[in-house]
Amino acid sequence: MRYWPIRVFFCVCVAAGALLAQQALSLDKLLEFVKSSIAQKLPDKEVAAYLATVRVTSKLEDRVVEDMQGLGAGPKTIAALNRLVEQTAKLAMAAPKPPAPKYIEPPPPSAAEQKRVLAEVREYALNYTKTLPDFICLQLTRRSVDMRYEPGTLGSWTPADRIVEKLSYFDSHEKYEAITVNDTPMYGKTWENLGGSISRGEFGSLLRDVFEEGTAADFEWDHWGTLRKKLCYVFRYRISASRSHYSVDFERKQQAVPGYHGLVYVEKGSNVITRLTIEPEMPAGFPVQEIHQQIDYDHVEISGNKFLLPMYSQVQSRAGRFGSRNEIEFRKYQKYAADTSIKFDDVEEPPIPEDQKKEQPVKP
Repeated sequence: MRYWPIRVFFCVCVAAGALLAQQALSLDKLLEFVKSSIAQKLPDKEVAAYLATVRVTSKLEDRVVEDMQGLGAGPKTIAALNRLVEQTAKLAMAAPKPPAPKYIEPPPPSAAEQKRVLAEVREYALNYTKTLPDFICLQLTRRSVDMRYEPGTLGSWTPADRIVEKLSYFDSHEKYEAITVNDTPMYGKTWENLGGSISRGEFGSLLRDVFEEGTAADFEWDHWGTLRKKLCYVFRYRISASRSHYSVDFERKQQAVPGYHGLVYVEKGSNVITRLTIEPEMPAGFPVQEIHQQIDYDHVEISGNKFLLPMYSQVQSRAGRFGSRNEIEFRKYQKYAADTSIKFDDVEEPPIPEDQKKEQPVKP
């Protein structure tokens, strides 16, 4: 009795198919039906019975039937398809599908527009921290490792730990308080006690360093991009080691201040920065190599007003064959006050969806 609803549904489907029996069926629709019947594991006998009522409008080739057999079509279905091969032998082949339109990237903005946008972005970046309110938030870091990382590959990452920190931003300064590591309380300990790979600077210092006059960054047009469905100007930049403020510390024993380059994504229209990437040019012989950092910004509401704040950051690096990757999310932004409390009961929320992290091509 418990199988009755499924059986009735299938019978209704077959009955509906019978009503269309006198209609011509294109080769594409025929194959779509067969593939669907395989995926749904419909009874071979009833699929074959439906195919016996079909009139196909173009030639069906033996190789196509072999493909359906390879996908799992049953023997009765294959026999019915072979009869259609005979019936359509004198018909013309189906017209090939027109090729998908080739993507042609829009032309870059004029030199004058690029100059104007970069000037606006520079002013915004240099004054960014002055626009921020005092706030607190949760910083959730998921750290992964690859013990045999191969340069130039995607890596095979194994989760290592999950760190929850309280981040306070007050009077233009950041303060980090470790809360838990893998649900083990860390109250009273500083982030320096956590060990492993840690990054800082998402709240303005990295933006300021890229755009301040002292770093003398070179900017050039790179491409149009789309982030979170918003069209973006994408500029590439480079900062020499002699002008850099980017610091890399290895086990508190070795430090380097390398030059670096990357991309700046600027949302067209609002002209705010939505992504910054950083790739330090590490000196030969330094233990840490191949550092890739990405920071994504989005508008967040705090006390009824919207502010552009970090939403996601990723830092990936390699030390010999040891690969390290930190994925950082910023959650539960709230206005800062001396008595402000923050709950930590939502750190198990699912990660930010991948489609919000990836760049999409500009649609033609």
